[in-house]
Amino acid sequence: MNNETDIEEKKAREIRFREAMHLQEIEGNPLTPDEVTMFEMFEREGWSSEQRLEHIRQLVSDTSDAAPKAE
Repeated sequence: MNNETDIEEKKAREIRFREAMHLQEIEGNPLTPDEVTMFEMFEREGWSSEQRLEHIRQLVSDTSDAAPKAE
């Protein structure tokens, strides 16, 4: 890809991210500052979709493993 295409693609991803954040707010489930930071890190470091999903799955798994079990 050429530089112009890369810039356009980066702008499009940024717009989609901001739209997704807005939709989360509308639905009453806004992203936390930590979540925003995580998604910005994904973009900055160029993580693939598969890497992102695996990371999020691991976070969810770690959180559910640490949650107290209902008796």
